[in-house]
Amino acid sequence: MIHAGSSIRGGTVTYLRDEIASQPETWARALETSVSGLPTPGERVAVIGCGTSYYMAQAYAARREAAGQGETDPFPASEFPFARPYDRVVALTRSGTTTEVLAALAATEAPTVALTADPSTPISEAAGTVIALDFADEKSVVQTRFATSALLLLRTSLGESLTALPAEAARALETPLAPELLAAEQVTFLGTGWTTGLANEAALKLREAAQAWTESYHAMEYRHGPISIAAPGRAVWVFGPAPDGLAEEVRATGAHLAQDDGDPLVSLVRAHRLAEAVARSRGLNPDQPRNLTRSVILA
Repeated sequence: MIHAGSSIRGGTVTYLRDEIASQPETWARALETSVSGLPTPGERVAVIGCGTSYYMAQAYAARREAAGQGETDPFPASEFPFARPYDRVVALTRSGTTTEVLAALAATEAPTVALTADPSTPISEAAGTVIALDFADEKSVVQTRFATSALLLLRTSLGESLTALPAEAARALETPLAPELLAAEQVTFLGTGWTTGLANEAALKLREAAQAWTESYHAMEYRHGPISIAAPGRAVWVFGPAPDGLAEEVRATGAHLAQDDGDPLVSLVRAHRLAEAVARSRGLNPDQPRNLTRSVILA
């Protein structure tokens, strides 16, 4: 194992690489986890988080609304609208210590439920119900398996049958990444509906782990300006089906187009692999990304 702050080369193993590889196992455990306190159909729900957890909140909120289970709004915890009435507030917090999440839960009068990797933290006092995913906790600052396991559990609560996903993720870990992605000067991630949150998260992973130039957009918005940066030597990765005509327009720019079959959450595992591989190629330690800590605790 490398030391904090060191650089890495070649095949050195990091916490991040181990945690990415463990996702089939943590997903299987998430599918077996019995929970209570999550939103019921018809409730008006807010979902909050910070960073990666906020992007998972975006994905869950869009998925829940699309399933017809009720109005669901995602917010960064720091932007939670306290005056707006909700039937329930769901918080995602890996550390259980993030200041903005704790403050938002303390200020709302709605019933609250938190998903965390560490229930022995202040989140247990702040939330009315706590769902512990301690089996998905992480040592790396860069978050992967907790976020995907939490989203898998939340999707299962909507009635989705996802039992095939751990095996699908295991296959994704073995499938080589395209050379065009590994060599890309810039990568843009696109999504529609719930996969927009996944696209945002994929871009964040490359920025955090590899200090890479990445962007993310709603797929239909991409043609309204951002496509201007597409060029040979760059890549566009679409989560889920591409809107009509978009694939052809991207290819016409000379940029590499990446699309995966199967569940888009599995594509996020591949994006995690890309972030770790690019970091490694640049001699960076993705377990200790520049200017970041595992939890933001404000004075």
